[in-house]
Amino acid sequence: MRLIRLGDETSTVGVDVRAALASWGRGDGVVGGIALIGCRPPDCPEPVDAIVVLPRGILVVVGVDLPDPAMRLEAPVNGQWKVDSWPLVRADRAVNPAAEAVQSATAVVARLQAQRVEPMPVGTIIAVGPYVARVTQPSNDLARGIRILHPEPTTLLTAARELAVYEHRCSPQRANAILAALAPNHPPFTPEDLAAEGFTESAGAGLASASTLLIPRVTLRGHHPAPPVGSQPKRLGWLPVTAVLLVGLLLVTGIIVAIAAAGDQPRATEGPKTSVSVAQQASEVVDGVAYTPKGTVEDTDCQSRAFGDMQVWLQANPCVSLRRSRYESTAGNEPIAVLLADLTFQDAGRAEAFLKLASAPGTGSIIDPSVHGTAWPDGRRPIFDSAAYQAKQTGTRVRIVQVIWLDKASTPEDPALLAAATRSLNLPT
Repeated sequence: MRLIRLGDETSTVGVDVRAALASWGRGDGVVGGIALIGCRPPDCPEPVDAIVVLPRGILVVVGVDLPDPAMRLEAPVNGQWKVDSWPLVRADRAVNPAAEAVQSATAVVARLQAQRVEPMPVGTIIAVGPYVARVTQPSNDLARGIRILHPEPTTLLTAARELAVYEHRCSPQRANAILAALAPNHPPFTPEDLAAEGFTESAGAGLASASTLLIPRVTLRGHHPAPPVGSQPKRLGWLPVTAVLLVGLLLVTGIIVAIAAAGDQPRATEGPKTSVSVAQQASEVVDGVAYTPKGTVEDTDCQSRAFGDMQVWLQANPCVSLRRSRYESTAGNEPIAVLLADLTFQDAGRAEAFLKLASAPGTGSIIDPSVHGTAWPDGRRPIFDSAAYQAKQTGTRVRIVQVIWLDKASTPEDPALLAAATRSLNLPT
């Protein structure tokens, strides 16, 4: 972990954040990465204590100073915080300090999106101090990628490992692009420096497995013909022929046994499939608004394409197929990106149960294919962390729609985006 100090900490507990990050040491022996201390990216309202760029994700760390040390902190993101069972009251009458932290993380996502940096998971860490022994968070906040903790080396490391879960390691070139978007005045790092912090090129496909049929080897015992006997001279000529026939019979038997054994082995079950299509398709029109297709991705491994409670539910109740379609359209006169996910289940009952979960706030969603390596066409890099969201069921299929602005920050409550998401539910299958 390499620390780059760009400014002062924004909170007293920020000193503890910096100390915890520094304790991980240089290089990727623990986790690697680059930590921007006191960073204020362009277009972000306030500086944050740290933005940690890891090989598999990004963490936005915001410090919150409590009035006194506490044994227990109850910290819902959208509710009243309680310190040792007493409500935490602020002079500005804010419900809790989490709103500013979430706003800062959203601004970082918007900045990366505006700079068209290839997306990686962005987690939010709210570091509380001067000391908290135990923090209690609702499960839906955890599923949203938010961690509230007292910054110690072990607690920060645990959060980093839970939140930085990108499928591939970030390359040095891509890491420099992310760092340039967040700290444009800082010179780029050399590929060697970034490689030392764990930023390496993604590994290619593994070696293809080969199947070899093993034929049992037949070991021939040495043949010692009997000395010639005068009354039976012609039998000696048949002994080599008999030996050849015996060897041939044993070889044929061995081959038959080997083939039969191979045939009796169960065939390997077919694993999850992914099919990507980026062929040009005709534009769709819904309620007079044009949608330009940007490719589809079809999967059978639905649970690995979801996160939060939705992923847990799909692990226990697998879907038959998942089709993710991407579109660009407009809301008013401004461009939007649309991610359409169609999940098909074995029966309507399971689809109904999934819709009930998917419609509840804070239960996760379906991941954009770009997170798993299928880039958005035309160089766009939309990030759906703050997307407007709608879902509906049709028979055995559940459709989930996520919509964001392409050229500015998005919020889930944006009326224009919500209207666009509702309209997008009616796109053709």
